[in-house]
Amino acid sequence: MEFSDAVNMTPKELEDWLETDESKSVGVGEGESVGHRSGRRIVEILRTKKGDLTDADHDHMTKVAGYVARHSAQRPDGDVTETKWRYSLMNWGHDPLK
Repeated sequence: MEFSDAVNMTPKELEDWLETDESKSVGVGEGESVGHRSGRRIVEILRTKKGDLTDADHDHMTKVAGYVARHSAQRPDGDVTETKWRYSLMNWGHDPLK
C-alpha cells in the first residue's frame, strides 16, 4: 500500500478530526498518542510540496502506509462507524467508511 492510497482524508478533514474527543480517546503513549501525533505530521506532509519532502517525511509516509495496511486487515465484524478501530485509522489519515 502506498501513502497516497492509505491517506484518504484531506488535510482539513484530518485536522478537524484530530480536535475531537473521539480522536483523543484512542491510541497508545503517554499524553498524546502515537497515532494522534502521526495525524498532525500527516497534515504537514499533505500540505508540503512533493519536491520539498524530506527523507524523514518519506520514512513517515512509509510507516503510515504500513500501519493502515496492517490495521485495515484487522477490521472487526459489523458496523464500524463508532469503533476504536475506525478512530485509530482516522488518526492515521484513513477513514475506512470512505
